Amino acid sequence: MDPNNLKKEYTNGEVTIVWQSGKCIHSGNCVRNNPDVFKPKEKPWITPEGSSTEKIIETVNKCPSGALTYYKNS
Repeated sequence: MDPNNLKKEYTNGEVTIVWQSGKCIHSGNCVRNNPDVFKPKEKPWITPEGSSTEKIIETVNKCPSGALTYYKNS
């Protein structure tokens, strides 16, 4: 597995955030818009249980690179 192109998933039970490291341009939009979920200095750096599903979706939609996407859990 290429450490420069990881794909990881993080879920709060309702929504799953998909992060692709190879696409990330480090714009910081996720951290600025939802610091309760996106904490780049921590491991894991994405903790979806820190916010509402609606706010997570809103934040992911502001990602300019497409590194962050989401899908709803059924």
